[in-house]
Amino acid sequence: MRVMGIDPGLTRCGVGVVEGSPGKAGRLVAVDVIRTDSKAELPERLRALDAGLSAFLEEHEPEQVAVERVFSQHNLASVIPTAQASGVAVLAGAKRGLPTATYTPSEAKAAVCGSGTADKRQVTTMVTRILRLDAPPKPADAADALALAICHLWRGALKNRLARQARSPR
Repeated sequence: MRVMGIDPGLTRCGVGVVEGSPGKAGRLVAVDVIRTDSKAELPERLRALDAGLSAFLEEHEPEQVAVERVFSQHNLASVIPTAQASGVAVLAGAKRGLPTATYTPSEAKAAVCGSGTADKRQVTTMVTRILRLDAPPKPADAADALALAICHLWRGALKNRLARQARSPR
């Protein structure tokens, strides 16, 4: 199974692709950060994000997509652009007909660290260990995208497989 994780952001959007199966360590396929110009108008930034996500999807051909679910924060000014970027990310997977799931930050942290309250350093450390990387992925957006991909690989992909098995005639 090849899963693309997306940590949405309008200025920096982490993207990472991991290959593997539930219960196994997994293998890094690719990781990057898509950046948009903070001085550009919103429509141009969303278009640039869409183009970057489309290119990454085209190049790495994931079978499923996992996007960080936007959660309510006190700072509405920062949550709105993140929600807009999240919508573009979910749409990018949907345009290709890929199963696309969303996970809260706590779900991704719990999957890779065993605790939904893990900090960014702990997430980066565990992603580095799980994928057996020589160096931690940087910046944190990249590590978060990989954590989402691992979370889906271990939780979502297994859940999807079990649901398919339950629907198939025996």
